[in-house]
Amino acid sequence: MDEVVLRAVERAVDTMKKNLGDRLTIDDLARSAMFSKFHFTRVFQRVTGVSPGRFLSAMRLDEAKRLLVSTSLTVADISHQVGYNSVGTFSSRFRSSVGVSPTTYRQLGGATSHVPTHTADVAPNGTTVRGNVLAPPGSALGPIFVGLFPGRILEAPAVRYTTLPEPGPYAVPDVPPGSWHLLAYCARRAAAGEIPAHVGACGPIEIRPDITARLADVHLRPLHVLDPPVLMALQEVRPARAVAAS
Repeated sequence: MDEVVLRAVERAVDTMKKNLGDRLTIDDLARSAMFSKFHFTRVFQRVTGVSPGRFLSAMRLDEAKRLLVSTSLTVADISHQVGYNSVGTFSSRFRSSVGVSPTTYRQLGGATSHVPTHTADVAPNGTTVRGNVLAPPGSALGPIFVGLFPGRILEAPAVRYTTLPEPGPYAVPDVPPGSWHLLAYCARRAAAGEIPAHVGACGPIEIRPDITARLADVHLRPLHVLDPPVLMALQEVRPARAVAAS
């Protein structure tokens, strides 16, 4: 990717970060990137995988997650601080993207073992997506969440998912027909100590009823400022069998 383009998108993301509580328009963001509005939107989507509006919304919810576990601010105060005029709207969007309510997220300290999944499209004996989760040499990553999602943001609910103790082969069965993004996430080392969160993405992957298996490898790398925030409450994931429906 052109360095000039990357720097332009970084300026737009920095503008979002510094003005989460304000009403930002595409014009505002395009000016910060020094692009025309229409060119900016196309470039931003190409670099990040999501539209500027979706990225901004994800950043607001991500900041709300941080404030919930690091401050004593009320849910109402946090909702206003990240740009919501309605506490009800904020709470609804938080729950739908993170998987739990703001109050529950705070009570759990930002971690939950429950991963919401789509339940209306269960596809027993459907397609299995399998492959390898690959990590940088010597990174000692684990445990790792691997899930399929409608879009490029790791948010509730997952279509299907599994967790791994460390990088290696994975298999997610009973994947319904559709176009899905394979997203992987690791926030902690298997051994003692902390390292930056790692993410990986592959797709979209097209699944059809006549396909019994799809191969897809995903490469983990440190989370970058241009990656969409991880919204689902997955700070600590435990190795488990692949899950097709909750």
